[in-house]
This record gives sequence, structure tokens and C-alpha cells, in this order.
Amino acid sequence: MPKLTPKIILEGTRLTRKTDLAFALNEHPRIVGARKYRYHSPLVSAEWCAFTNFPWGRGLINFDHSEELQAMETYHTWLRLFELQRYYSWIIDRFHISTMMHQRKYYARTYELRWIEERLLPLGFHLVFCYRSPDSFEQAKQDRLKVSGNPKQYDNLNIFLEEQEILGELVDRSILPKLVIDVSKKNVKALSNMVADWMESNGGLFNA
Repeated sequence: MPKLTPKIILEGTRLTRKTDLAFALNEHPRIVGARKYRYHSPLVSAEWCAFTNFPWGRGLINFDHSEELQAMETYHTWLRLFELQRYYSWIIDRFHISTMMHQRKYYARTYELRWIEERLLPLGFHLVFCYRSPDSFEQAKQDRLKVSGNPKQYDNLNIFLEEQEILGELVDRSILPKLVIDVSKKNVKALSNMVADWMESNGGLFNA
């Protein structure tokens, strides 16, 4: 059997099961192979608030104008790492599309990051957009509040609907192979199987 080297970017607003799905895909036998024990397969996220030394600070998505060069250098660094290690699996929970959405919505700054996709595409990266129906956000919020360390971020669900609309527009413009999935009524296992079916059908599990 050829070596499995899937590369998947999960995008979507909050409460769309991206992180749960990322973990599930990172252990899915049809995505990363059957495992008899757990080991450190990489899971990457632009949502890490790594630019500040306090919780829920700034990072690769919500950087301020003074951190623009730092953010772009971080993207160049990730891309170079992916290029140097192309024969491995990479699961990414939010990346450049979330950056473009956030900067546009909250700072009125437009970033055209097609150059990122032009480097991702030859490596075999695939894009999965997770969205949910507007009427399903409230229940998702109630479920999240049971475990959230920052519940105030869920006070206004209209923000998520607005973010989701912009993300959908940006996903439509993406040059990467893409799958759009409605997470409203499916559990994580079913969602991960949908992604596995798609990746198998388009050859996205292997690199030449």
C-alpha cells in the first residue's frame, strides 16, 4: 500500500466542530492508516494565540497591523516546513482563509493570500469547509458552554453567522480542492467518514 500523506485544512467559524473533526481525522484509519498505538502526528492551527503572552490573545488570524510582517513570516515558515516534509500527513484547524475573514471583518483590511494556496496546491492540500444551519447554533452554544473556558465569546451568535457568510465566499474563491459539509445534524464520526470518502475518491491521500 502506498504511504498515506493526506493534507487537510479545516475552515469554519466557531461552533462548527472543526477541532473535534481535526482530532478525529488525525486518528482515522482511512486517513492516516491503522494504528496499534498513539503517536505524535502533527495537528496545526492558525488559531493559536502565539503572538501575545496572555490567554485568548493575538495570533496568525487576529494579528494587529503592527504584527503584519510577523504574521506573513509565520505563514512563509509553515509553508516551507510543509514543502520540506511533503511526504507526511498534515491536518490544519483553521489557516489562511480564517485570517482573510477576520482581518476583513474586524479590521477592514484586505489580504489576498492566493500565494499561500499556490504553494499549498502542489503539495496536495485539500480544503474542508464546515458550516452549520443558522437555527442550529443555539444548541451548539449550549453544548460548548459546558466546557468552555471563555464563555463570553459565545454571547452574540449573529457574529458567527456573519463570519460564516464571509468564510463561504472566500472558500468559493479558493483554488484548492474543496468539500463543503453541513455539521448541523451529523456526529463527528459521520463527518470524518465523509471526509475520508472524499479524500479517497479524489486521490488526496497520497503524494506522487
